[in-house]
Amino acid sequence: MALTARELADFIGAKLLGDGSVVVSGMAAPESAGPQDLIYLDSLRYQGRAQESAAKCVLAPLGWSLKGKTILEVENPKLAFAKASVRLLPIYAPPAGVHPSAIVASSARISPNVFIGPYAVIEDEVEIGEDSIVEAFCFLGRGSAIGERCRLHPRVTLYPGAKLAARVEVHSGAVVGSDGFGYVFGDGRHWKFPQIGSVEIGDDVEVGSNTTIDRGSLGVTRIACEVKLDNLVQVAHNVTIGKRSLVAAQTGVSGSTSLGEGVILAGQVGLGDHCTIEDRAIVGAQAGVPTGKTIRQGQTVWGTPARPIEKYKKQYAAFARLPELIARIENIEKGKP
Repeated sequence: MALTARELADFIGAKLLGDGSVVVSGMAAPESAGPQDLIYLDSLRYQGRAQESAAKCVLAPLGWSLKGKTILEVENPKLAFAKASVRLLPIYAPPAGVHPSAIVASSARISPNVFIGPYAVIEDEVEIGEDSIVEAFCFLGRGSAIGERCRLHPRVTLYPGAKLAARVEVHSGAVVGSDGFGYVFGDGRHWKFPQIGSVEIGDDVEVGSNTTIDRGSLGVTRIACEVKLDNLVQVAHNVTIGKRSLVAAQTGVSGSTSLGEGVILAGQVGLGDHCTIEDRAIVGAQAGVPTGKTIRQGQTVWGTPARPIEKYKKQYAAFARLPELIARIENIEKGKP
C-alpha cells in the first residue's frame, strides 16, 4: 500500500521532518531499498548506510538528521518499523469460498467470508469464525473450533476438540491437541494414561512451523493471549503459558509446567515437569530447569541446572580456568613453586 510520509507519520505517531509528500510503498534494508521503501536507523554505527541508501524516508531516533532524507522521528525506530508494516505490507488473503476438493462435514458451522483451501478436511461439528483462512491440506478434527480472523497455513492439524480464539495464526506442520506423553509402568509394561483433556489457545497467539501442543491428560493445556511460539517447540500436556510469553525454537516444556505472564524461554531450553516459571522470568538458551523447580518473578537464569545468571557467569569463568588451576595444584603437589 502506498502512503505519503505524512500519512505514515500520523499512523505511527512520529514527528515528521522534511518533505511530507514523499511516497512510501514498501520496506527494506538500507542496502537494498528503493526510493519508495521505508528504512529504519537505531544506531549511529549504521548512519552511513542510511545516508547512502536510495530510500527517501527514514525512521530515526529523536534528534538525528540525514541530508536529503525525510525523517520520521520516534523513540523506538525498530518498533515503529514493525508497526508501519501493518499498513505498508498488507498480508494476502485469498477470496472467501470453499475449494471443490475440500471435504466439509454437513454439521460444520462455517461463518461468512471464510476461505477453505484445496484438500482440507473439516469434520463434524467444527466451528470456523468469520474471515478465517484454512489453507491447503489442513485437518480440523471433530468438534474443534477456531475464532474470527484466524489463519491456518498449509498442513496444520487440529485434533478433535482443540479450541482457538480470535486472530490466531498457526504455521505449516503444527499439530494442536495430540496425545501427551503419559504412561504408568506396571505388570512389566507401560500403560498409557488417559489423554482425554483439551487444548485452549487465546487471542492473537502465533504458533510456529512444526510446533506441537499436546492436549491435557484429564484437564486443559492452556495458551493465553498474545503468546508467541517459535518453530519446533514442544508443549506437553496440562501446561499453562501466561499472556505475552515468548518461547524460542527447539524448546521443550514438560507436562504440568506453568509459565507466568511475559516469560521468555530462549532457544533449546528444557523444562522438567511440574516446574513453575513466574512472571517476567527469563531462561537463557540451552538452559535446563529440573523437575519441580520454581524460577522466581523477574529472575534471569542460565545453565544446567538453571541458576541465577550472575552465579552462572562466575562459575563459567572459573570453569574456563580449570586447566590452569589443575596445573597449579599439580605443581604444588610435586613441590614446585
